[in-house]
Amino acid sequence: MLIRSWDRGDEAEWRAWLAEGRDFGLLAANGAPGAGPVLVPTHFLLDADRGEILLHLAAPNPLLAAVRADPKVTLAVTDDYAFAPGHWRGEPGTPTSYYASVHFHCTAEVVESAAGKAGILNRQLAHFQPETPDTRVVPGEGEFSRLLPGLRGLRLTVDEVRAKFKYDDKKPPVAQEEIADRLAERGGSGGPRRDHDAGARTQLLRRHRRRTR
Repeated sequence: MLIRSWDRGDEAEWRAWLAEGRDFGLLAANGAPGAGPVLVPTHFLLDADRGEILLHLAAPNPLLAAVRADPKVTLAVTDDYAFAPGHWRGEPGTPTSYYASVHFHCTAEVVESAAGKAGILNRQLAHFQPETPDTRVVPGEGEFSRLLPGLRGLRLTVDEVRAKFKYDDKKPPVAQEEIADRLAERGGSGGPRRDHDAGARTQLLRRHRRRTR
């Protein structure tokens, strides 16, 4: 991912952005030489303070074989994207895409033990399903334990984080304000881009405040 000096995100920024509820991404593994990359959309649990990401996959998932061949993986989280037409952006009138994207470059470990898998699942349940705190996975006990053989856990140790918030920060602040108005107008029209325009506008104005405060 190309990151320019004006759209680089710092740690406090990407942490806050993900903490708003962004816990679904695209996990990519290289796999064996000549086999090509494997991509899997997945929910994940980020523990930023410990520098690790936890998730689970079905045992037949091809990404697991790819990880065993090469443990280096990347998890990408992208949101708040919108298309900006060229005539919104002044001369020379070049269209662009707005988006926020955080890439975690990690070393993956496949978790095989029942206790290890149960630990990951319980932490995910606490995060994604907090309304049922008594739901627990205990090896050898209950319905969930029968599912454990068909699952594998993944523990990703974060080696590097690269964050990009691409919202025309290279343009004068007044130009950003005008584009925010355009996004509000288009999003308010109820068209197919409505939700994306609102998210992109929120990020654009947040970046604008960072520049001008």
